Amino acid sequence: MPYQASPARYSEMKYNRCGKSGLKLPVISLGLWQNFGDHDTMTNIKALLTHAFDLGITHFDLANNYGPPRGAAETNFGRVMREELKSYRDELIISTKAGYGMWEGPYGDFGSRKYLLASLDQSLARMGLHYVDIFYHHRPDPETPIEETMQALDSAVRQGKALYVGISNYNKEQTVKAFAVLKELKTPFIIHQPSYSILNRWIEDDGLKSYANDIGIGLIAFSPLAQGMLTNRYLNGIPDDSRAGREVLPFLKKSNITPQQLAIIRRLNDIAQGRGQTLAQMALSWVLRDNGVTSVLVGASKTSQLDDNVACLENASFSPEELKAIDEAVVQG
Repeated sequence: MPYQASPARYSEMKYNRCGKSGLKLPVISLGLWQNFGDHDTMTNIKALLTHAFDLGITHFDLANNYGPPRGAAETNFGRVMREELKSYRDELIISTKAGYGMWEGPYGDFGSRKYLLASLDQSLARMGLHYVDIFYHHRPDPETPIEETMQALDSAVRQGKALYVGISNYNKEQTVKAFAVLKELKTPFIIHQPSYSILNRWIEDDGLKSYANDIGIGLIAFSPLAQGMLTNRYLNGIPDDSRAGREVLPFLKKSNITPQQLAIIRRLNDIAQGRGQTLAQMALSWVLRDNGVTSVLVGASKTSQLDDNVACLENASFSPEELKAIDEAVVQG
């Protein structure tokens, strides 16, 4: 049977305006970083994407290098778009990025105009789309002038290949420079995608979080669950089949999860239980706690994980005492 979206898909999800733009994002967005490559079954990929949409998750976040292998997530997403979601295109926010290594040679990495615009063309072809809603530069380029990179983002919009643009992994100083160029060009720069979680608060220390609010752009946080550390996965040690146990990614290794780190996670879990939430639900609610973040990006390998994540909306507020306890758990740890 052809997929039919749930008629109740907008009944529970909350949507936040992205900065001062006209665009709204669901507070929970789905990232296609790790579970949508060629090692995953198309049956599960379709189930994840359609179930997410049924829950009101309208935003799917990709990048040219997501897989594995690189490009596979976009290709697989494109197939689901053709076979299941095509009639709902105007209800979806689809984003992609370029900035990490994608192909061999000097033109397949970082932030040159040649790389960014060629990569966007390839991404659109893989997904079978005429345009993406948001096109990001994925990381700062220490060698290419920021003017060139931002002008390439502007060109993507003027060519009709992106509606809005964003940046990712830029610190505050770099964001200030990017914003100045894009403001002069009158480019619809509406969003920044940084890492942010209870355990990783660099955007607060750096000043990026408050600066984004000052200039009227949204923030969408990736790794709000700290690569799975802020879930029940590691409460009793490191499972062999976990990300840290398998060490399949360079970002989370067994050595990262020290006895000290486990003690922090367990203390946070106790606070979450006191709130009637799972640790993951509390971690997502915490990132969204003060309206300083527009949306959180979650990953999922099972539809049940999506259900659990969206359930964080049932208890999204914190008492001063709870916030203090969370801070003390992290600082004392």
